[in-house]
Amino acid sequence: MEYILIFISAIFVNNIVLAQFLGICPFLGVSKKIDTSLGMSAAVAFVMVLATLVTWLVQTFILVPLDLKYLQTIAFILVIASLVQMVEIILKKVSPALYQALGIFLPLITTNCAVLGVAIYVCQHDEYVMSLGKTIMYAFSTAIGFGLSLTVFAGIREQLELTNIPKGMRGMAIVLISAGLLSLAFMGFSGVDGGLKVLFGLD
Repeated sequence: MEYILIFISAIFVNNIVLAQFLGICPFLGVSKKIDTSLGMSAAVAFVMVLATLVTWLVQTFILVPLDLKYLQTIAFILVIASLVQMVEIILKKVSPALYQALGIFLPLITTNCAVLGVAIYVCQHDEYVMSLGKTIMYAFSTAIGFGLSLTVFAGIREQLELTNIPKGMRGMAIVLISAGLLSLAFMGFSGVDGGLKVLFGLD
């Protein structure tokens, strides 16, 4: 049941973009088309899950035993950068069209604070609050939450292209207003995880 709570909380209650405001750059930059958003979501999901797994292992078996926890951020960025390079090479060979569509935002996954934020979150205490299984579940759920918010927002932006928007609201203005309204909509899920804890006697 704890895994279900992590899943629901990471996607809806504590959405990485709309609640924690991490990963705003790709959220605003790659959300013009649904197809591009789906490709970016898949790339971020792959990197996020793999990076969180690898960084958890690095933290647990290298940094903590050797008392090198002060190198956490540098080590995590190196791991994420290596994984992004691997994704970039694979996409370039497997799907050149998607590679071109993602453009500059694919290398920017390296500095995507959502990926780094998840990796640091699960390793932020000396005594880990999450086991390896919960760590993978949290990373996977967060990646789904990122993809959901990105895809929904892309759908909204595609619909806005067909709408007669007042001149002063066009461009980034209506995009930011729409993002704010979407964030408010996700605030409606606040307390769902707490209610489920009480319902199943986990609180």
